[in-house]
Amino acid sequence: MNSKTNEALVILQEECAEVIQEVSKCFRFGIDNLNKDGVLHSTNLNMEVGDMLALVDILINQGVLDRDVLEFAKENKIEKLKKWSKLYEN
Repeated sequence: MNSKTNEALVILQEECAEVIQEVSKCFRFGIDNLNKDGVLHSTNLNMEVGDMLALVDILINQGVLDRDVLEFAKENKIEKLKKWSKLYEN
């Protein structure tokens, strides 16, 4: 693994942790409530997920991740959620 890939993976790991932290804050304080800086937790969540997606794009550009495989995995996950979760119930 080259140094740029290593760096991108480390930053992706950090960004995933920041997404987890913001999700936790959404549960604790409310997704539609303001944080201590006066910013909605939903806004912070969007920003953190966007940061994570930027690293996904970087890893696609580096050839580490494959957009087609990611799309297949995403569609597969949605089908599992339709079967095993309540997310798609009316």
